[in-house]
Amino acid sequence: MGRIVGVHGIRQSRTSKSRLTAEWCKAINRGLGALGRPGILAGELELPYWTGLLARGADRLGPEDDLFDAAVPLSEEEAEFVTGALEDVVGREDLARVQKVELQTLGVPQLWPARLTRLVMAYDRRFPRGGGKLFVRAMREVRFYLYEPELAGRVRALVAEGFSQSTSVVVGHSLGSVIVYDLLRRGEVAPEHMPGMRTLVTCGSPLGIASVRRGLNLVDTEPLKLPGDIVWVNVFDPADFVTGGRGLNRVSPDIADVEVDNGMADPHSALRYLRTAPVAHAIADEHR
Repeated sequence: MGRIVGVHGIRQSRTSKSRLTAEWCKAINRGLGALGRPGILAGELELPYWTGLLARGADRLGPEDDLFDAAVPLSEEEAEFVTGALEDVVGREDLARVQKVELQTLGVPQLWPARLTRLVMAYDRRFPRGGGKLFVRAMREVRFYLYEPELAGRVRALVAEGFSQSTSVVVGHSLGSVIVYDLLRRGEVAPEHMPGMRTLVTCGSPLGIASVRRGLNLVDTEPLKLPGDIVWVNVFDPADFVTGGRGLNRVSPDIADVEVDNGMADPHSALRYLRTAPVAHAIADEHR
């Protein structure tokens, strides 16, 4: 059987590689089981724990080390990036409806700029239960990767080490999809580890947001492309607050979008994505 490389995404600072690997395997096997296909073993999934790089060598981050916790104020650079990202996804009608709302009633940090506060409120109209604030947290971590080149290089190097000659499928969730795309387009995976790769599966990817693509030095009209003949399947939930509820095919026609329903509890959940039929089909077709 070929190996699967998984690239995790945001909000993984309070777990570990072993725990994540076990959880991903369980979710993937649930999807494979629904197709009547045999499951994978933990050793067949390589899941580089890149978040561990933020812990200065520790295997686990404590709550006090979480750089993106709501209690940690936004820097000016973070506020500017998050505002731009929200402007990419917030509808004009939703924004118009909150222009006259008193800021004190919005329930978001009062130290945020007024423009950002109103954009968060507008986003909450589409993604209730705090979708706007969750988007802000997610984009802070995305920005940290995009604009910290030394850290980003170490993250890509760690992920690249997870590839092998038998790697056939790569699955990237959330920020993980940005990392693996950046890695592949830069050609930083060892050439001898690329011939067997046939499929990239992205789940809950923010690559559809123009501000994120600009952080990768892509112009707005430039499509996302992969080297060789790798098939790209993008799985998204219209209720996923990180993606703006949209896929990637509208910006890159060669990407196959597949819509899923992860439920309302946490539509962005990696484990909910991993157990869906599109992910299982991609793994079952290539991971033999």
